[in-house]
Amino acid sequence: MPSEGRCWETLKALRSSDKGRLCYYRDWLLRREDVLEECMSLPKLSSYSGWVVEHVLPHMQENQPLSETSPSSTSASALDQPSFVPKSPDASSAFSPASPATPNGTKGKDESQHTESMVLQSSRGIKVEGCVRMYELVHRMKGTEGLRLWQEEQERKVQALSEMASEQLKRFDEWKELKQHKEFQDLREVMEKSSREALGHQEKLKAEHRHRAKILNLKLREAEQQRVKQAEQERLRKEEGQIRLRALYALQEEMLQLSQQLDASEQHKALLKVDLAAFQTRGNQLCSLISGIIRASSESSYPTAESQAEAERALREMRDLLMNLGQEITRACEDKRRQDEEEAQVKLQEAQMQQGPEAHKEPPAPSQGPGGKQNEDLQVKVQDITMQWYQQLQDASMQCVLTFEGLTNSKDSQAKKIKMDLQKAATIPVSQISTIADCRSLVFMAGSKLKEIFDKIHSLLSGKPVQSGGRSVSVTLNPQGLDFVQYKLAEKFVKQGEEEVASHHEAAFPIAVVASGIWELHPRVGDLILAHLHKKCPYSVPFYPTFKEGMALEDYQRMLGYQVKDSKVEQQDNFLKRMSGMIRLYAAIIQLRWPYGNRQEIHPHGLNHGWRWLAQILNMEPLSDVTATLLFDFLEVCGNALMKQYQVQFWKMLILIKEDYFPRIEAITSSGQMGSFIRLKQFLEKCLQHKDIPVPKGFLTSSFWRS
Repeated sequence: MPSEGRCWETLKALRSSDKGRLCYYRDWLLRREDVLEECMSLPKLSSYSGWVVEHVLPHMQENQPLSETSPSSTSASALDQPSFVPKSPDASSAFSPASPATPNGTKGKDESQHTESMVLQSSRGIKVEGCVRMYELVHRMKGTEGLRLWQEEQERKVQALSEMASEQLKRFDEWKELKQHKEFQDLREVMEKSSREALGHQEKLKAEHRHRAKILNLKLREAEQQRVKQAEQERLRKEEGQIRLRALYALQEEMLQLSQQLDASEQHKALLKVDLAAFQTRGNQLCSLISGIIRASSESSYPTAESQAEAERALREMRDLLMNLGQEITRACEDKRRQDEEEAQVKLQEAQMQQGPEAHKEPPAPSQGPGGKQNEDLQVKVQDITMQWYQQLQDASMQCVLTFEGLTNSKDSQAKKIKMDLQKAATIPVSQISTIADCRSLVFMAGSKLKEIFDKIHSLLSGKPVQSGGRSVSVTLNPQGLDFVQYKLAEKFVKQGEEEVASHHEAAFPIAVVASGIWELHPRVGDLILAHLHKKCPYSVPFYPTFKEGMALEDYQRMLGYQVKDSKVEQQDNFLKRMSGMIRLYAAIIQLRWPYGNRQEIHPHGLNHGWRWLAQILNMEPLSDVTATLLFDFLEVCGNALMKQYQVQFWKMLILIKEDYFPRIEAITSSGQMGSFIRLKQFLEKCLQHKDIPVPKGFLTSSFWRS
């Protein structure tokens, strides 16, 4: 643009003017009033000017030729001389009024031209110019030194400012860090507050959850208790039903046995004046009634108490029916016997009258003697069903012996050791049940000790290890160990009855209660006990072995229960004593229960078997001395329990024994064997007189188990 060209021309004109050639000091503001004073004061020479004129100029004139030299070279050489530098400390201050050199090249050039023009005009002026230049040099050096000092001062200030800035930066960083910490602390407090609120809410939820869970647990517990209660009630109902059902089966079994006895009375039909059809018809009705009750109970799952009571009433009626029939048969037999005796007397008198006085003979005995004729109304052989039961037990015993035959016949020393350990573990606890304190009394252990012995036997039979002789023994040591222990244990129980109970009658009860408890938990041991008992005492079946052709007399005597050693038969007193001990043990077993067992279960071999044994004994011909002894021992031990169980029926049986069976026993008993008969007779008469049978001596009461 045209205006731009005129602007530059203006700037150039201003630069060429006198004002444009003026020197400008950047630090004039620092000098303040001094600058203005220098501008306003008149120019004057320094105090050193005279020194320069006197010392410098003459020296320059001597060394310099008088030829025409340029003012610039002369001044330059003068400037190069070191002597030109002022030595006085006041030199710098003398040259201080001179104007310092400026960085502006244009201004310096103009000044040099002006100076040269002045030097050319006068040599005196040249010298003065040299002095001025030297002064300017000194002043410039002074300015340089001042500049250096000023720079150092500025550097110190910059360093100070830098340090201050660094400190401020640190304070800023600290402030920033503090601010961050405060923000972080605030944030953490907010988070902690939120966490506390969340935890509080969570705890509240947990408390509500626990409360609800507690309520649910209470409901579940109540429901579970209700379910358990219902299950327990159902279990009890089932157990009661099973007990009633087993009781019904027992009642039916006894009813069938009584029915068989009723049918067996058919052989006496010719002796009776009454018709047996009515008895048999009523007996069949009663059997059908019990069968119908059992059938109805099976259809309705379990029998009720009313059904059981009805079956018991039917059984009592059957017993009464059979008892009445027996009395009728007894009376008819007595009438028949008297009639036969009268006829025999008549025939004897007629024969005596015909043959004369020398043909007089005594009439035959009314009952069986050792070689006489048996009565027709009683039997010698046992019932078929009882004989089958006896044979089954003997077969089971033989089978058990065959099972552990390998253990007993083994030649291996380890097997023999195991056999001895097992035998000791089975027999020693039974031997410890009772101990003899002296020859006159038997002291029994406390109930706790008896329970300890029972637990030891039960543990052995259950396969658990027991301590015997300082060693651990278990039936699992040999595959045949359990059979061996069961057999030896049953054998030991019977042997205790044969020996211990035979000598001390009170020992029957602690031995029997342990045997009964083991029998309940281990039925096979009970069967083996019966097998051993029947083999050693056949009268406990009851069973009278018969003599067969070709049989050795010693074998027959062993079958009767006698001990035969070296062809010598034991004394009758010792024989009766052993039979008495075994019958007493049997009578105690059938009435005792292990007090710590399951009372809801029925006795494995209870009083109904005792009633059966007593009924079958009375239906068989009595044996001299044996029958009276066994009846007395059985009734003395078990009579009180039978009385409580069967009540009126039992008393009827005792009356039958007194009125009908005593004469039969007395008829076959010799004068030297009347002791057992008299003891039995006195015992029954005393019981009938007092209408009570005393509790046997040594019976285990509740106080015994608390000892």
